[in-house]
Amino acid sequence: MTTIQSSRKADLIVGIQWGDEGKGKIVDLLAQKYDAVARYQGGHNAGHTIWVDGVKYALHLIPSGVLNPEALNIIGNGVVVCPEALIKEMKQFDKLEGRLFVSESAHMILNYHIAIDQAKEKMRGEKAIGTTGRGIGPSYADKISRSGHRMGELKDIDLLTESIIEHFEQNAAVFKAMDILLPSKEELRTELTGYAERLLPFVCNTTKMAWDLMKNDKKVLLEGAQGTLLDIDHGTYPYVTSSSTISAGACTGLGISPKDIGNITGIVKAYCTRVGNGPFPTEEFGAAGDRLREQGHEFGTTTGRPRRCGWFDAVACKHASRINGCDELSIMKLDVLDGFDEVKMCIAYEYEGRQIDYMPSDIENVIPVYKNFPGWDKTEGVRSWAELPETAKSYLKFLEKVTETKIGMISTSPDRNDTILL
Repeated sequence: MTTIQSSRKADLIVGIQWGDEGKGKIVDLLAQKYDAVARYQGGHNAGHTIWVDGVKYALHLIPSGVLNPEALNIIGNGVVVCPEALIKEMKQFDKLEGRLFVSESAHMILNYHIAIDQAKEKMRGEKAIGTTGRGIGPSYADKISRSGHRMGELKDIDLLTESIIEHFEQNAAVFKAMDILLPSKEELRTELTGYAERLLPFVCNTTKMAWDLMKNDKKVLLEGAQGTLLDIDHGTYPYVTSSSTISAGACTGLGISPKDIGNITGIVKAYCTRVGNGPFPTEEFGAAGDRLREQGHEFGTTTGRPRRCGWFDAVACKHASRINGCDELSIMKLDVLDGFDEVKMCIAYEYEGRQIDYMPSDIENVIPVYKNFPGWDKTEGVRSWAELPETAKSYLKFLEKVTETKIGMISTSPDRNDTILL
């Protein structure tokens, strides 16, 4: 009988709220112990901010493991890659050859995708979704309609140029209606040639690479972009992103099976934020929301837009934790709640005249039910559970209970070292 060789499972980090939860810090912290970090969805609309020894790094496409000189970094097939943005981001780092790998099956975001994205958002007017206008949605739309172009196509510039020009010609009326100017064939060829020269050395079959890493007992960490509540299927539709942000998205976005995934860690802030439009039950419009924004420095990594802020939504967290199969939660930015006389947590919703403990599809029609907690003076920089104020411990213990997910890690500042491991 043939013996089937077992392989190591890949661990996964996933955002549980509307993105911006602080995944970058946790991935950076954990990446020191992993051989490879793989990104499985999203585009350069996402941003991971990482602080190391007082230095700020803002990543958009390159996995957070790049700050570990020993780790390999994989951009999977589920990511939509803007070549121009990736080239710009790569300039921050030396000697990426042999450390950065881009899937030949990842779809490209080209300039016309960006133009379409911005034109459509403008046309929506007051019903605008609040996208970053970076072409992510149109690139995914072309992917689904089977008219997109993948990174591997950069190997044949002439064929790729002809294919894109043909796409322009077939959709000339659409481009004209949106007042989008089309490049000449020569301009397009020059642009694509520049992408190929810079990026082709990094393009490869990342699916087989992921398989081989696990087969050879290497430790792999999977990271997504945005958060669960922005998932195309399970988020607050239509105010969502264009990809599968949940843990299951790692399977399609990297070419691995559900059996390949090991420990799943959900990342949440000790409160809630959201960028762009869409429902946000616990949003605070007064002084508390302003204070959370200022103390948490809640401005978008990619856009600089001020984030909408509010209290922790335990109902949404429980929902997202179940969808992702979280083994544990990492609580970020606990220190942002320092100094509040009272801290609130949404523990249920009022919905259609009754109280519920689950998240309905029309979440815009719920009213949050809060539990109030006494505040605390200072958690910033605390590195052990024993040192936390008792009131902060009570808040965290209740959060763990109501979300039905244990807490494995607590962050008390942006610094990598200000982290409590439980």
